[in-house]
Parts: sequence; structure tokens; C-alpha cells
Amino acid sequence: MRKIIYLLLFVAAFNTSCKKSSTDGGTEIPTLPSVDLPAGAKDGVAFINNGTSAIVTLYAPGKNSVSLIGEFNDWSTTASVMKKTSDGNTWWIQIDNLNPSTEYAYQFYVDGKLKVADPYCEKVLDPDNDKYITSSIYPNLKAYPTGKTTGIVSVMQANQPTYNWKNNGFVRPEKNNLVIYELLIRDFTTEHTYASTLAKLDYLISLGINAIELMPVNEFEGNLSWGYNPSFYFAADKYYGTKTALQNFIDECHGKGIAVILDMVLNHSFGQSPMVQLYFDGSKPTANSPWFNVDAKHPFNVGYDFNHESAATKKFSKDVMKFWMQQYKIDGFRFDLSKGFTQTQSADDAVFRKYDAGRVAIWKDYNSYIKSIDPNNFYVILEHFAEESEEKVLADDGMMLWNNLNYNMNEATMGWLTNSNFQWGFYVNHGFSKSENLVTYGESHDEERLNYKNISFGNMSGSYLIKGNLATSLKREEMAAAFLFAIPGPKMVWQFGELGYDVNIDFNGRTGEKPIRWEYYSDPNRKALYDAYSKFIRLKKNNSIFNSTSSTYNLAGGIKYIKLVEGANTVVVVGNFDVVNQTANIDFGSSGTWIDAVGSTLNLSSNTYLATLAPGEYHIFSKQALK
Repeated sequence: MRKIIYLLLFVAAFNTSCKKSSTDGGTEIPTLPSVDLPAGAKDGVAFINNGTSAIVTLYAPGKNSVSLIGEFNDWSTTASVMKKTSDGNTWWIQIDNLNPSTEYAYQFYVDGKLKVADPYCEKVLDPDNDKYITSSIYPNLKAYPTGKTTGIVSVMQANQPTYNWKNNGFVRPEKNNLVIYELLIRDFTTEHTYASTLAKLDYLISLGINAIELMPVNEFEGNLSWGYNPSFYFAADKYYGTKTALQNFIDECHGKGIAVILDMVLNHSFGQSPMVQLYFDGSKPTANSPWFNVDAKHPFNVGYDFNHESAATKKFSKDVMKFWMQQYKIDGFRFDLSKGFTQTQSADDAVFRKYDAGRVAIWKDYNSYIKSIDPNNFYVILEHFAEESEEKVLADDGMMLWNNLNYNMNEATMGWLTNSNFQWGFYVNHGFSKSENLVTYGESHDEERLNYKNISFGNMSGSYLIKGNLATSLKREEMAAAFLFAIPGPKMVWQFGELGYDVNIDFNGRTGEKPIRWEYYSDPNRKALYDAYSKFIRLKKNNSIFNSTSSTYNLAGGIKYIKLVEGANTVVVVGNFDVVNQTANIDFGSSGTWIDAVGSTLNLSSNTYLATLAPGEYHIFSKQALK
């Protein structure tokens, strides 16, 4: 994730942060004597007495007074004055006479002037954005308490709707066999819900993927967002549906053999966050914030920068991780901008990416904590892009690193050869000891769509045209996919890449809504690309040779090849990425019969494969038939 992605979001968040904060000119509430937390209390709300009482807490060091206001006391700022613990850090109160089945809206009233929601709440009401959420998306959504308060409010309910999990025996795919489908609920179906996405599950099963990576689904600012402007970390964003709808989505995916990975944004938070608002001078966090740096420590930051060397931030982050792992039974996290978890100041990426012992310690600590919660092949994926020596240490600790081939692979698909070498896809070039730690992709939410550039800027020679030629552009995508899935290690596909989606990433603004093109599936050329993806994914999953540790390759010129050896079998993927005929001259290692997974059988009289390949022509040869 890069700074440009968030420019408009950042401006919007900066302009709205004051709007989201609710201040009052009222009289400061007197502080009650310090009293330690009662048994059963936790951050946020803990229900007791069969849900008829609740202990509500707020971690807010240095504050002078805090009251709990809400529907249970008609929003009185004086009826429910909170007690302070002896260490001066936490405020709490017990509220009685609650109906366990009723949803209660509430806020904290801090120092007689600031109204904030609960950072630990599982649901919020938004006076500006909830009106755009229809009953078909979120049935019976509680109305905002207009006229009673202002700003975001939290909701508590003892007897929440409970989801009954059905698929408790799901076994996560091995890391090396992962084929991840990165998905933005907003732009996948016109209904933009968990339920409508679930209705397309058969499409994804047919494609062959075995993991879905959801872009952020915890509450973010506004409704129409990529989700990288987070504000509430325990609340599922209502624009996509209810908590139980998300749980059902994950459960159904598990029932179909598909893992669910959650994109988590803990590098920063935005102005709607109560944690930001509690320690804010009107333009940025104050120096006494338990969680945030006054100024960002690195050049890629947006919003307000978490300090991950702070004990308060560490605790909060671990609470967030544990919550999603246990409440939603997710199978992994993709941590956004993980390189930003640093207190080392930098002004450019040359310094930012250098080995950072403090950052390594932070990530080892978080990874260890996650393993303590779930040691069963839980995926910890980092969008890191730091110095190779640092990434190797993290990989050796079991973490997985995003690996972006977009630029070089796109140069290859466009037929521009000078910078078309995508050998960075091989784990050994990163110094890793295992291929399973490198999640390689040609497209992500963050990158330009390969086929857009093919059609817009592709090379040509004579009658062979890439630019402006959809059929040829799609065939180039197919050839690139054959190579991508032949590289050992986990792979990721961005939604609709398998259909050659070709809408510019900056259409309607970089993070703006994009056209949803399910009609692509009815286009024979695009369907042929989908079928090719499906074939390559199944070859990868069904044949262990595609995770071989014995590989040779040449991906620099027009003729590119990958050779994998495992036991008595050898696979050679060869293709011509030029726009003119080129001669392939490759040592296959043995003569005899070679089976082409996408063509006819080949008989070699020697070890050398010598053939003239037309532009865009490719083959997947093997000595033994592939499953």
C-alpha cells in the first residue's frame, strides 16, 4: 500500500475528524474515589447477572472525569459517573436493570466536553452514513438516537443473535498450496453483501482457489471505501451486512474447503476512532496518547500512526487479533503496511525499508501471540516490502510476505522485454529457505490491472497486435498465468483478473467504486482465460512438482522458461513473450516423449528442445502426465 492510494481518503478523514468528534460545553463531572475493577470486568462491556447488568470500562489515562451516557439513563451526563482505578488509567461503572434482549446505544462523556464511542464495541451507529444502508443489507438496523446526542455511538446487547457454526472440522490448506483470491465485497457484486458474495462461491470453487482474502471489513469511515481508513476494530462494517452474515460467509467457505483471510489495518487509524479523539489537539494526536505517535514515523503513513512499541498499542492490537480469530474463526491475517510498525524515523523508502531490529521484534512478538491462540497453520501474511535481510528473518519465523510482480510481469504481457524479467517470483532470490513464505502475485487491489495496460500500451509487430486487441491481450494474460502458477509457493489473484478485468485502477478515483462486470463470464475469450486459470490452479494444487525445490529458469528475454524437477518427473513451462517469432533452445534434461498439458505430445530425439514459437505461444511439458 502506498501513499498515493490514500491521498483522497486522508484529506477526507482529516476534514471529517472534527465532525466525528462530539464536544460539549458542559460542566466537568466530579471524579469519584478510585476503586479497582470488579471481577469479570474487561475492556468495553462485560455482561453479568444473566445480561441484566453490565460492567462498562474505558482505558483513558490522564482524564479527569468520565461518565457513561446512553439510552439506559436518557443520555444524562451526570447520572452514571464512572469510577477510576487506583492506577489512574481505567474508568468503569456497573449499569443495572437492563433487558438482555434490548440494544442500548451509549457513549462516554469525557472531561465534561467530549463524547466518544467505545473502542471495543461490536456495533456502532453513524448519523451520517447509516441512512444509506438498506434493510436488505442490514435488517432491523437500530435507529440513530437523533436529538439525544451527536457523533458516532456504540451499541451493547447481552443476548446478541448467535451464529451456530456448522463446519468445525475445516483443515486449512498447506501454505505452499494456497491460491488466494483477494476480494473487495463492495465491488464484487452489485448488492455488496456477504450473502451476495456467498452466492458466487460456486464460481470461485470452479476457478479452483482455496482461500479468500477479504479487504478490510471492520468499521471504516463512510460506506464506499477500500477499508484502509479504519475506526472501530471489533465492529464489522454494516454496509456489507450483519455480524452473523459474516460468520455464515466464513462458515460456508469452510464447508467448501476455502480458507478466509482477513485484511487487518493496524498501522494507522482515522479521525473517527475514539482512540484518536481522546488524545487529539484538533490537528493531530497529543504527546500523551497511549496509542498514537504525534507525527508519523514513516513516509507512507496515512491517518494517524500507531506506536507499536507502546504497551497500550500492543495490548489493543493483540485484543483485536484474538477477537477475530475466536469470534469469526478466520484462518489468517494479511497485515496492511506491516513495514510501518516502527518507531524509527524515516523520510524516504530507502531508509524506511532498511533492516529494523525494533520492527522485527514487534512482528515476532505478534506472530508468537497469534501462534499461542491458534497454532494450527494460521496464516500471518505481511505487506512488508522491506530489506531482504529483514524479510528473511520474518519468513524464518513462519510469517508469509507479499511479493509483487506486477511491473515486470506486465512488461512481459505487453511485449516490452527490457524490464520483463519476473524472476523475483522465486523464493531463493529473496534468500528464503522455503517457498511457502512468499505470496506472489501479478495483480492486487493496489496495482494497475494487467489487461488495462495490455490494451492501452501493448507492443505490436506487423499483424500481431496487443494494444487495442482484446483477444490477443487475453492470450498474453493466459501465458503469464501459466508461468505464475508454475513458480513454487502460494499465489494470489485479484478479483476478476481471471477474466482479464481491464478498467483503469484510477477510474472514479483510485479507491472509488469500479464497474462490476459479471458479463465478462459470457464473453468466449474471457471465459477461455478463466478456464485456463482454473486448469493452472488445479495443476498447481494436484501436482507436488510445482512446489519443487529443484528449479532452473530464464525469464529475462523473449523466450522464457521454468524447469522443475521432482524425482523421475520434470516440468518445463516455455513461452514466447516477444511480438515476433523466436527460437527456443532449452535443455530439457532428457529425450523421449514429453506430454503438453495445453497441447500435443512432443518427441525429442535429444535433450535439447529446439523450436520456433509464435508470439504468445506457450507450452507446459512434463515427462509424466500431470493430474
